[in-house]
Amino acid sequence: EGCDLIITHHPIIFTPLKRLNSSNYVERCVEKALRSGIALYACHTNLDSTFEGMSWRVARMIGLENISVLEPRPGEPNVGYGVVGDMPVSVDAVAFMRGVAERFEVGAIRHSDNPSEEFRVRRVAVCTGSGRSLIEAALQSGADAYVTADLRYNDFMMGENRMILVDIGHFESEFCAINIINDVISK
Repeated sequence: EGCDLIITHHPIIFTPLKRLNSSNYVERCVEKALRSGIALYACHTNLDSTFEGMSWRVARMIGLENISVLEPRPGEPNVGYGVVGDMPVSVDAVAFMRGVAERFEVGAIRHSDNPSEEFRVRRVAVCTGSGRSLIEAALQSGADAYVTADLRYNDFMMGENRMILVDIGHFESEFCAINIINDVISK
């Protein structure tokens, strides 16, 4: 294609490479890029923690308002991991989860039990990708639901009957990276 830069969300290198000797797929890809003069740029952590990044985009796709960072970096309230915001009106928990499944085009989502049959969702926390580490922050934020991915079996119990945990899938929660990268490049 004549490109000299490949921009990705997920990096191809997850652990440091000690050598390039074509022993695996990652080394072969990096070697090919180097030989071809192609720079590789992965913006995973950047998009996860920046203002208007991944979690912000997913929150807006859900329809949240009054969005703020769930776990801000000290001294930088708009930078950090995850976000929390409010639905325009509270909705039945089942309707909320159906809406999320439709919006992200997933046939099924994994979720914890509703705290009660009358439980309604108004405040929602979001963390794209593997968001287990922010469950406690989501609880402390007063979220009624926490939308994330890669939760393990026991993680679903951490809602403490106060919050529904909603796992939409890793890919599904990060697919919007394509649109964000496109927006940045287009500007």
